[in-house]
Amino acid sequence: MAKLKTGRHTSALKEVRKSAKRTQRNISIKSKVKTSIKRVEEAVKNNDVKVALEQLAIAFSECDKAAKKNIVHFKAASNQKARLSKMVSKIK
Repeated sequence: MAKLKTGRHTSALKEVRKSAKRTQRNISIKSKVKTSIKRVEEAVKNNDVKVALEQLAIAFSECDKAAKKNIVHFKAASNQKARLSKMVSKIK
């Protein structure tokens, strides 16, 4: 690719690159949240209280991190945490 002159076009290209990086980062964080939620649900399904509590703490942390970075809405994260807590408290 030929070297571009500086100007609006180059800044637009840079914004595209930044956007792609951010999108990948967001997808990665969402994936971590979903995985941690699945692990809690699996532990609840197996009636394993100890593992469920450990995974619940991890899931809480992942949800909070995603909410802090505005990857998921903070109220959506709170609802998810409440739902998981309810599931775990039922098997105690």
